[in-house]
Amino acid sequence: MIKFMLAIVRRDILLVARQPAEMINPLVFFVLVVALFPLGVSPEASLLSEVAAGVIWVAAMLATLLSLELLFKLDHDDGSLEQLLLAPYPSWTLVLAKVFVHWLVSGLPLILISPLIATMLFLPTHAVPALMLSLLLGTPTLSLLGAIGAALVTGVRGGGMLLTLLILPLYVPVIIFGSSSVAAAAQGMAVDGYIALLAAMFVFALMITPWAAGSALKL
Repeated sequence: MIKFMLAIVRRDILLVARQPAEMINPLVFFVLVVALFPLGVSPEASLLSEVAAGVIWVAAMLATLLSLELLFKLDHDDGSLEQLLLAPYPSWTLVLAKVFVHWLVSGLPLILISPLIATMLFLPTHAVPALMLSLLLGTPTLSLLGAIGAALVTGVRGGGMLLTLLILPLYVPVIIFGSSSVAAAAQGMAVDGYIALLAAMFVFALMITPWAAGSALKL
């Protein structure tokens, strides 16, 4: 089973490497949203510092949604998804492997570039570790929750809008506690509670979503 998952991860990484735009697009989108925000609101450092946590988290959510529709769609279109589901392994292994690749492509780069983004929005330096930790727990949760919606709209023409409507309500708690942890760190307050809630949501999503998405794919 582990070999099956590693084979899927290796295959999807090779496919992404052949089309680097899929890796770059979410990151470019994330940077553009954050960079354009001061132009539309105000370049004042005090204002940007106050809203930095919310802006970064909303931009991260939108960047995750950008590539979520293609999580299973391409494999469905060329028929390989059906063959993978017919393999003598649980369907949740397929989902977990593909979600891991999705996080590597769309989530991990956001975490690595987040200190630069925090500097652009004048976020206090002492809040950057909390930002990176919250993104480290929150972005895989977004990918896991998004897998359910992506599985439900697989094979549906123009399912992007439907996917957004299905997933956004599930994303709200992650965004609230993620941005709240960064805002609390910026004000010098304790963030342990927020981080614990983000970790709990990640564990819950890891336990539930692979099976739910696998069942949706079989349908």
